[in-house]
Amino acid sequence: MKNITESIDLQSEKIGPRLKEIRNSLEMTVEEFYSPLMKAFNNGSSIENNKRNLGKRLAKDIIEYYNINPDYLHTGKGEKILTVRPYHKRTFRPQPDTSEESVPFFDVKLTQLQAAVPNIFSESTPDYYVDYRPFNDCSAYLPIYGDSMYPQFANGEIIAVKEVTNYDVILWGEAYLVVTDERANSIITVKLLHQHDDTGKIILRSSNPAYAGDTVIDKSSIIQLYIIKGKITRNQL
Repeated sequence: MKNITESIDLQSEKIGPRLKEIRNSLEMTVEEFYSPLMKAFNNGSSIENNKRNLGKRLAKDIIEYYNINPDYLHTGKGEKILTVRPYHKRTFRPQPDTSEESVPFFDVKLTQLQAAVPNIFSESTPDYYVDYRPFNDCSAYLPIYGDSMYPQFANGEIIAVKEVTNYDVILWGEAYLVVTDERANSIITVKLLHQHDDTGKIILRSSNPAYAGDTVIDKSSIIQLYIIKGKITRNQL
């Protein structure tokens, strides 16, 4: 069956307002409309106000759940809600029952995440949740872009990251997702961590020898740190 979102320009600034029109036509609050489909339902307001893009998976879920006319989302014309369901309605369970059951997948680039928030994933809407037992204790899945970590992680592979809170206990030589404040230029990057002679500093290093040169940052500039527990292929999602 053709993907029902293929004909919709999800980057259009009109998508958010049209979703709001649909929600208002159903006389539903943001919480009522989005909570069956999103763990962080408040992100629905950000989508409606064009502060956040609507992902393909979430768009498909919303369309199927409310039987929304995809043509209306695309053009603003026609009926908002279809009277006949042309596709199979699925059973949605966007919020896992426990943190051990499934892990959110964010199909974003690291440059799209924001360092100046309590949690870099708090402002992003998961595309879906992954139930893969070996990594169900992780914080998130996200794709790797670029070749700086090749061959350990190739471009397009999916990594599973788990947040660590004790920065004094670091597995030197292992790969981490590092989030820093403005003192380290607010970088968000995946790198191998190595010990520095100064215990207050950390060395960030690529695994690809073509990307020579270390980056040294103050340990105190780290605002979030995630160890990369492993990787999976998209076929396992």
